[in-house]
Amino acid sequence: MSDRPTPSTRGDYREFRTIHTRWMDNDMYGHMNNVVHYSLFDTAVNGWLIENGVLDPHAGETIGLVVETGCRYFAEMAFPDIVTAGIRVARLGTSSVRYEIGLFRNDEDTASAEGFFVHVYVDAATRRPAPVDDARREVLARLVPNA
Repeated sequence: MSDRPTPSTRGDYREFRTIHTRWMDNDMYGHMNNVVHYSLFDTAVNGWLIENGVLDPHAGETIGLVVETGCRYFAEMAFPDIVTAGIRVARLGTSSVRYEIGLFRNDEDTASAEGFFVHVYVDAATRRPAPVDDARREVLARLVPNA
């Protein structure tokens, strides 16, 4: 029996965003460099938050700061792959949110990589923790599986 986790499938996520890889995403080994995965996580989640009207990175009163992150790699991706990022919320706390993201290569149903990051919401000016407001909480609740 293996201790290696099984990758998730598209059915495990609530929302999806399509992201095109770029030539510069490949490293000298011919696949997407590991740092790019983290950029895709940020791009997927923050793009979704902006589109849903709960993140204004320039004028919002609160912002989410990343306090923890991680990634598991299951299969290679490379330019010119098209990546679909599946997004879900695993935990919605008083002032924090744990996002989980699956990265799917082209039309594959099994994740090539899975990651997470935790946002702690803070006052944009003071950087002190701030509660997740009702509007943001309502939007984020749509990403909680079985909600």
